[in-house]
Amino acid sequence: MSGGLETIVTGTGRRRAGLGALAGAVMLAVASTGLSSQTRGTPAAAVPGTGTFYIGTYGGSIAILDEATEKVIGQIPTKIGIPGDLTLSDDRSKFYVGDASFEKIEIIDRVKRESLDTFTLSHDRTKTRIWDLQPDPHDRYLIMTVKDYTLLNDRWDIGQMRLIQYDLSTHKVTRTIPWPNNEERDGAGIIFSPDGKLMYLFGDDILIYDTENFTQVDKWDLSRPLEEGAGRVSFGGLDPFSDEPGFYTGLFTMQDPLQNRRIMGVGRVDLAKKKIDFRPIGPARPVGFSLTPDHTRAYGLMRDIGEYEFWTFDVPGARVISRTAFRGRPRMALRVSSNGNVLYVYQAGNTIDVYDSATLKLLRTITLDGDMTRLILLPPPRPGAARH
Repeated sequence: MSGGLETIVTGTGRRRAGLGALAGAVMLAVASTGLSSQTRGTPAAAVPGTGTFYIGTYGGSIAILDEATEKVIGQIPTKIGIPGDLTLSDDRSKFYVGDASFEKIEIIDRVKRESLDTFTLSHDRTKTRIWDLQPDPHDRYLIMTVKDYTLLNDRWDIGQMRLIQYDLSTHKVTRTIPWPNNEERDGAGIIFSPDGKLMYLFGDDILIYDTENFTQVDKWDLSRPLEEGAGRVSFGGLDPFSDEPGFYTGLFTMQDPLQNRRIMGVGRVDLAKKKIDFRPIGPARPVGFSLTPDHTRAYGLMRDIGEYEFWTFDVPGARVISRTAFRGRPRMALRVSSNGNVLYVYQAGNTIDVYDSATLKLLRTITLDGDMTRLILLPPPRPGAARH
């Protein structure tokens, strides 16, 4: 998420410029305060999934869109104004919502669709902006990267970026976690182990902390190559919906030390065993990676000025199946439907283009009443899985 991580794959976090934002969106002001949907285009040959969209809007609410019908089925008003970012709790029962100014956080019960709490760290003449946050798996505290901006008589005094632990019950900062080697970073990529006992801090290497005292207990030395003669593997944002807890599949990159070039490939991370299964595909390109639920296919967007392509990946075979040109938009994000049948192209506006994943043909466009700030597609619960 920062500190040398690549952004070939997309993921979560509040600093979208430093992250491959899987569901990030550029904010455009709109006057509309409601949100509904209508579709246009040819009838769909591919049946969409049965998940649920949660879409932050400029109307100051989170719109709930049923994936199967593509209709808005509810709204969750936000007390903090425009919801600039949405972060799901580990069990998917809560949203941690950041406002557009990066100063306020609201906790929302996703199931009951009601606000539970709000807080800010700003006070007096100091604005404290929250750039990243990650809740622990038990929703007891947040790990956040924050920076103070204090208005003096003649200037703004800008503080250092801090990594803090915030207790949700007492509403207090319980500790500041020192940066590795006391070297300040612009942000932090944080992932917890499924049981919450370990915290992984991503950078050039992955530092592993116990979550009782937040002391470093281990290190995953990514600067060492996977095998002799190879370069180190780098990866960026990791999709929390792509695998079971503790495993992440994405498109990673490796530096070729002989040819001094970057190679991309399909990789699967096992956090507990500190292992990456990496299979090269070819020269690295700035293309995303959105995985189908059965892990057989993945899709990405290639963007250049006036040139837009869908990339289709064979995941088990670790190869690019096709590159298909299409009429895109300058700013795009991609999400695969919860059943893998369709692709959603969205961002920077009020429309979601729906494509058939088999033919890559445009089926229709979902038009919303207001622009989006953030989009999450929550898959339906897996059989026997409590976390969804």
